[in-house]
Amino acid sequence: MKYHVIYDGNCNLCVTLVKVLENLDQGQLFDYVPMQDEATLQDWGITPQDCQMGMILIDSLSPERRWQGSDAAEEIARLLPVGDLFVQVYRTMPGMKWLGDRTYEQIRDHRYNWFGKQATTYHSAYPVGCNASNSSES
Repeated sequence: MKYHVIYDGNCNLCVTLVKVLENLDQGQLFDYVPMQDEATLQDWGITPQDCQMGMILIDSLSPERRWQGSDAAEEIARLLPVGDLFVQVYRTMPGMKWLGDRTYEQIRDHRYNWFGKQATTYHSAYPVGCNASNSSES
C-alpha cells in the first residue's frame, strides 16, 4: 500500500519534485525521508554511500523490494494514475531506457551545480510513518 521515497533533502531539484509528488499524492501512496536522516535509513540498512547512487524507493510491505536511481523514478511514475502507460511506452522505445539512465546519472552527479543546494534539509509534510488519512482530519 505505501512506498517510502528516499530523496536528497538538500537538492533544489529533488525537493521540488518531492513537493510535486506530495501535491499529487497527498501522502496516500508515498511517504518520504530525506537521505540526510541517517538514523531512519540505518533501520533499513541504507548507508550514506548507498544514497550517493540516487533516490531510493522501498515497498513498505516488502522492504526487500527496492528501486534506485532512474529505476526508482520509473517505478514512482508507474504507480501514479496513467503513469504505467507512459512507462511502458518509454521502455519499449529502442534506446530510451539507456538514455534515461545516463541522463539520470548526469543530473544526479551534477544536481548541486545545476540546480543549487538548500540551506537546510527539506522534511516532507508526509514523513515515513505518517498516516495521511489521520493527518487530513487534523
